[in-house]
Amino acid sequence: MNLTSIPALQDNYIWTLNDVEGRCLIVDPGEAAPVLRVIEENKWQPVAILLTHHHHDHVGGVAELLSHYPNLEVYGPEETRAKGAKIIVSEGDNVQILGRDFTIYATPGHTLGHISYFSFPYLFCGDTLFSGGCGRLFEGTAKQMFDSFQKLNALSEETLVCCAHEYTLSNLTFARAIYPQDAEIERYYREIKELRAKNGISLPTKLALERKINVFLLTQRHDLQQQIGLETTPQHEWQVFAALREKKDAF
Repeated sequence: MNLTSIPALQDNYIWTLNDVEGRCLIVDPGEAAPVLRVIEENKWQPVAILLTHHHHDHVGGVAELLSHYPNLEVYGPEETRAKGAKIIVSEGDNVQILGRDFTIYATPGHTLGHISYFSFPYLFCGDTLFSGGCGRLFEGTAKQMFDSFQKLNALSEETLVCCAHEYTLSNLTFARAIYPQDAEIERYYREIKELRAKNGISLPTKLALERKINVFLLTQRHDLQQQIGLETTPQHEWQVFAALREKKDAF
């Protein structure tokens, strides 16, 4: 399989996977034009669209893509039914696309019905887990997002996190302000700062790396808890996550 990121809108990535026969799937097409251009350039045959949630910058291109390819299978959570989803999927479902099995994970927090798709090593997690950060809590709670993070963090360290926005540098800027003594965060911040200065793409990222540089995955660390002034027990670790999200919102 070949993974491609298509820049769209202001800072979105639309992901595609294609096989050796040129069949492809499309993840969260916020607009159609760049997708149609890449399909034409590569002579691909699109077979499916995967939607993670209902926000316009993830579904805005669905109608136009369907006008060009009316037989596309469109998968999504219930909240995307009105946005063009034809096959409604939810936690624990397994679907086969391009000969691959995709497992569906409910990952609420950003929206209540947000889902993620996993077919090793590819994780399409929309606006849940970002490199160095997490999605905003527009509809769900910090506890829901924390639980979603734990679910995704249980996947293999070799998982490729294919999230939907180029937020890595801003997330790392926050992380080093919160946790300035962490050498790995500082190292990666400098690497990404140089990469983005050349307009390079920071995604996908490996889960193994995120476990080192994403403060929202480090909430169990006592030194991080001390840094934000909230030491707690494992069963209340989500409160550390909540405090970090509040700080990020105000950063």
